[in-house]
Amino acid sequence: MHNNLIILAGGASSRMKKQASLENLSNKEIQQANERSKGLIGVGPNGRPLLDYLLLNAKKAGYKNIYIIIGEQGELFKEFYGRKNENNDFHGLNISFAVQYVPENRIKPFGTADALFQAVEQYPELNTQFYSVCNSDNLYSTRALLALRETSSPNAFISYDRDAMEFTSERISRFAIAKLGTDNQLLDILEKPLADSIEDYKDSQGKLRVSMNAFKFNGALLYPYLKNCPAHPERDEKELPTALLNSIKDHPNMTVGIPFSEHVPDLTAKEDILEVKEYLKKYYPEINWNVN
Repeated sequence: MHNNLIILAGGASSRMKKQASLENLSNKEIQQANERSKGLIGVGPNGRPLLDYLLLNAKKAGYKNIYIIIGEQGELFKEFYGRKNENNDFHGLNISFAVQYVPENRIKPFGTADALFQAVEQYPELNTQFYSVCNSDNLYSTRALLALRETSSPNAFISYDRDAMEFTSERISRFAIAKLGTDNQLLDILEKPLADSIEDYKDSQGKLRVSMNAFKFNGALLYPYLKNCPAHPERDEKELPTALLNSIKDHPNMTVGIPFSEHVPDLTAKEDILEVKEYLKKYYPEINWNVN
C-alpha cells in the first residue's frame, strides 16, 4: 500500500465566486466564498475548513504524506497547515505544498492534469511511487480513500453509483459517466451524457458510474501522459481524465473502477455551503485526531 495523497487545491474556484442571492449565508461566509480556495471555507461546526475533514479521513485511511497543490496566491493554506514548503507536521500528517503556476499567456490555471504535472515536477520522487489524487472541495469517506490504498491495480478510481448521489437530478445529469468493461476496467468516460446514449454505459450491475476525481496512479506510468496532455478543445484546460484515457490507450486493463455507493459532499458553489455545514454537523460534531 502507498502512503501518498495529492490534493488538488490550486483551481480558480470560479463557480464559487459567482454572484448568488442567498439570504441564509452570513456576510463572513460570503466573504470567505469570494476570497478563499473552496477547501478553506469555514464550514465545520468549529469554523474550521472543509479540508480539515478530508485530512482527518485521509489519516484514518492510513495516508502519511500529503501534498497540497495550491495556487500562486495560496499562502493562506500555510496559515492552516504549516509555514514551511515541505514536511510540516499536522496532527501526525506530513504536509508539503506544490504550487501550480499560471502560464504567462493565461489568466487562470491550466487544469487538473497541469496541476498534477507541476506537482510531480516539484516532487520527482512521486514519479517512482504510487500515489492517490483527490479534490480539496469534496469530502471522500475514509473507506473510499482506504480502497485506493488497498487496491492492487496500478491505476484506479472510485466508481460511484450515480443513483446514490444526494444532488439534484439536474446536477447529477451533468456528471461524466465512466464506462467499465470486464473486471471493472475503465474503457471510456462520457463527458456530457445524453439520456438516449447512457444505457450502453451501465456496468455489470446495471449501474451508471461516475468519477468524483478520486484516483490512484502509478507515478512512472502516468508521468508521460501528464507531460504531453493536450488541452480540452472547448474548455482549454489540461484535464486529468484526458491524461488517464490516453494512458489507457497504450496500457489497457491497468485502471480499475472500484465500485462505491455513497454520497460525496461537494463544495462547488455558494449554494452548497449550508448543505455541507449540515452534513458536518450531523456526522462530524467534533474532530478527534487521535487515530492510529
